[in-house]
Amino acid sequence: MNSDVVVLDRYPFFDHFQPKHLEKLTALGSLVSFPKDAILFQEEDEDTEFYVLLSGRVALELSHAGRPLLIDTLHAGDELGCSVMLGQKNQFRARALDPVEATAFHVTDLRQAFDANPYFARAFLGRLCTVIAGRLQHTRRQLGRALAGREGP
Repeated sequence: MNSDVVVLDRYPFFDHFQPKHLEKLTALGSLVSFPKDAILFQEEDEDTEFYVLLSGRVALELSHAGRPLLIDTLHAGDELGCSVMLGQKNQFRARALDPVEATAFHVTDLRQAFDANPYFARAFLGRLCTVIAGRLQHTRRQLGRALAGREGP
């Protein structure tokens, strides 16, 4: 990716990376765009891309009783595709709520970079763990609110 197009350190996911790691990520990423209502990936897909949103919003949805159930809304600076980084199928469907621009990273390229530089791997995977922990907390709070709203007097 051309660093003149996207300056990664402007986005929260990249806050704690060293300049040399940002350079590596800049080289590995590519700019992608999705129109409104586009499906970035489906629940249970075995995707190959990890994304950091640059603009627009993305809904993370689960299928429930044949209908999509909103789990979270992601904004510029948020990342998606964490499951694929861990070798898992996607846990949610990702749908563009607006036109979206993102930096896409091919998982195979990231893993090769991790193998070449364990410090880079530790920085990236440490940040990814922080993101996953935050998402779990958010989902836990949402479930708590939903369950509290269903309780009777």
